[in-house]
Amino acid sequence: MYEILHDYLALFLVGSWPNGPLGGVAITLVLSALGLVMSFPIAVVIGLAQVSPLRWLRRAAGVWTRLVRGIPLLMIIFWAYFAVPMLVGAEVSAFTTAVCAIIVYESAFLSQIVRAGLEGLPRGQMEAARSNGLSWLQSMRYVQLPQALANMLPSIVNQFVSIIKATSLAYVIGVPELTYSAAQVNTIVLTKPLQTFLVLAAFYFVLCFAISRFAGWLERRIARQRAGLA
Repeated sequence: MYEILHDYLALFLVGSWPNGPLGGVAITLVLSALGLVMSFPIAVVIGLAQVSPLRWLRRAAGVWTRLVRGIPLLMIIFWAYFAVPMLVGAEVSAFTTAVCAIIVYESAFLSQIVRAGLEGLPRGQMEAARSNGLSWLQSMRYVQLPQALANMLPSIVNQFVSIIKATSLAYVIGVPELTYSAAQVNTIVLTKPLQTFLVLAAFYFVLCFAISRFAGWLERRIARQRAGLA
């Protein structure tokens, strides 16, 4: 394992860059960050629909969420790979395809975090906001959502860990992320597949462990702030 790390560390970290496309850990993090940031606004809309006073809207949001969460991400990646170019009428890169698939998939999971964050707030706040003349949407925008965001942050960070692991599936359509880099190293080395993929597992573990620790620290800090200790 040490020899593989010594000889191919750069390939694991940044892929073929600067002589080729950026890859490895760098693309994994970029892909994960884009998936999280771009899926969150969609998740907020779906989450709001799930707590809406309109019954048909709640049902529609619930059906969509259960449908997407019940389909494997790999299937959505394949569908996006063939459907996105047809929809836009042009060739789309594998990276863009993976981002689109992750956005659709993660928005369903993040919407549950949004819903839970909103439902965790005292009902009296919504009633007070409505009694002051705010509409339901205004109450959500100015009163509920800002407070719920603090409840969501640790769960959102933890979801980022899941997205990092999910990006490994982008390997199947040729995105040069971390798993793709490991496959390249395995092709070069040939005789050490176990060591190569142990190194890959170590990279994922370090990334996910560090982010999980950060999520735990963030949760404790929010709890202390609420208790008036910080």
